[in-house]
Amino acid sequence: MSDILLEVRDLKKHFKVPEGYLHAVDGISFRIEKGKTLGVVGESGCGKSTLGRTVLRLHEPASGEILFEEKNITQYNKHEMKKIRKDMQIIFQDPYSSLNPRMCIQELIAEPIIINRICSSKSDVFKKVCYLMNLVGLDRRFLGTYPHELDGGRRQRIGIARALALNPKFIVCDEPVSALDVSIQAQILNLLMDIQDELKLTYMFITHDLSVVRHISTDIAVMYLGKCVELCPSKELFKNPVHPYTKALLSAIPVPKSEMRHKKTEIIKGELTSPVNPKPGCRFSARCPHAGDNCTRDDTILKEVSSGHFVSCTNCKQ
Repeated sequence: MSDILLEVRDLKKHFKVPEGYLHAVDGISFRIEKGKTLGVVGESGCGKSTLGRTVLRLHEPASGEILFEEKNITQYNKHEMKKIRKDMQIIFQDPYSSLNPRMCIQELIAEPIIINRICSSKSDVFKKVCYLMNLVGLDRRFLGTYPHELDGGRRQRIGIARALALNPKFIVCDEPVSALDVSIQAQILNLLMDIQDELKLTYMFITHDLSVVRHISTDIAVMYLGKCVELCPSKELFKNPVHPYTKALLSAIPVPKSEMRHKKTEIIKGELTSPVNPKPGCRFSARCPHAGDNCTRDDTILKEVSSGHFVSCTNCKQ
């Protein structure tokens, strides 16, 4: 049996706007092995959250294929998707707005368990809730507490517990630490990694912070205006970035060591290309120092420049 849990092929998601169609996700392809983590990074508006939601079919794709355990779920109807949603869950970015303020912690965690009839009795539901709270580091004294009474870190732990309630195999983590303080971010990241090791989970981790994604990811996909511009193992990306956009993102990471403060920061100049009815060619060409005539004429595709390292650029200097 294949080690690939999720495979996405040429996935596209377009939104109708007054000016035409906004190409939020435009031809993304990748694979995630069981027990591994794919980090998806890029600046705000690049389409990474839309990609995560489209993979789960919270947004319906315009075209392409989503293969989960070698089954094309893009063809599934609502009844078939309801069955598979137990295996595919999401942790949302804002832990407060994703929780019902009228429900206490016990009710919030028990809700998916009761709806999907995971447990046969109320006592079993309670045991499951207590197990999940212990798993994510929440004390039982919070059972009757409401979300507004807790800090952001504890709210996000509730969101993680809800995502784990149905014993999933795959979880989309949609910027789960971006709304938290730095010290709390580290706690949540370590929690997610511990849970992954214990439950053998597979993650798609979406973030705009390369420091965060380096800590948790096995592979990294860099997105720019709906396109994947670079895809490779995490260590390879930080050791040998190829695409100019990736290099600019990496150069912007703060360096704490005083001897490294002479490091040059690559500033991206130029205007963003509109994702609405985009013209053919590389979408980064207007801001790229290596852009040539062919960059604005032809669409770029991911090409393998070294083993397992894919880059969407024709003029990149390695």
